[in-house]
Amino acid sequence: MYTLGIDIGSTTSKCALMKDGKEIVATSLRVGGMGTDGPEAAITDIWARTYLTRSDVDKVIVTGYGRKNYEGADGEVSELTCHAFGGNYVYGNELRTIIDIGGQDAKVICMNDQGRMSNFIMNDKCAAGTGRFLEVMANILKMDINNLSDCAMQSTSPASISSTCTVFAESEVISQLANGVKRPDLVAGICESVATRVGALVRRVQVKEKVCMSGGVAANEYLRKVLGDKLGVTIEYDPLAQYFGAIGAAIYAYNKK
Repeated sequence: MYTLGIDIGSTTSKCALMKDGKEIVATSLRVGGMGTDGPEAAITDIWARTYLTRSDVDKVIVTGYGRKNYEGADGEVSELTCHAFGGNYVYGNELRTIIDIGGQDAKVICMNDQGRMSNFIMNDKCAAGTGRFLEVMANILKMDINNLSDCAMQSTSPASISSTCTVFAESEVISQLANGVKRPDLVAGICESVATRVGALVRRVQVKEKVCMSGGVAANEYLRKVLGDKLGVTIEYDPLAQYFGAIGAAIYAYNKK
């Protein structure tokens, strides 16, 4: 039985095709989320690489920021549920905390020893602790967001980004850049600013190890390390982190067969 999970975020679209709810057959990611051709481009890529078609797939479930606006699925489900399923698929029942820094929000998911979500907390009111903040800052510095971590690793004295508002932080970064603050120090300060805000969110629940990050920001090694240091835990990372939502949606589809 084939099931397809589609995770439509604010900036990217991810797909995971699974067989019998256990084997990942193919994954695909495309830039462009809700309101773009990103979802269809990701799905088309899946068909092209597996030589399957929609008629070969028993059920399609959509999740993510844009799930309510997508009409090509058999159903939709919360990204919280899907990230819990996806995290458990990768790490098993030892996983206790999932930190998801998305494009428009940040979420902390608590897991029990049966691999189920037991609690969660979310911040969707401010962009300062999200991927959007990193994207804005990368644009100011004329950098690829994927290169922020490597740049931050070169820092010897991370800059202080005190503003809690993205707009004011933007002005602060421009001012520090003009005053000669080194780029690695600025980037490190930007990553630490996000880690501080996400850390405050995580502390509102009882963080337990094993801890992992999901979503695209999880690939930022510097931010992971700083956040882990602030929380006093080791934060695990898996290359499938950005696909947790899509994987979870495919597993959910299989369970609902």
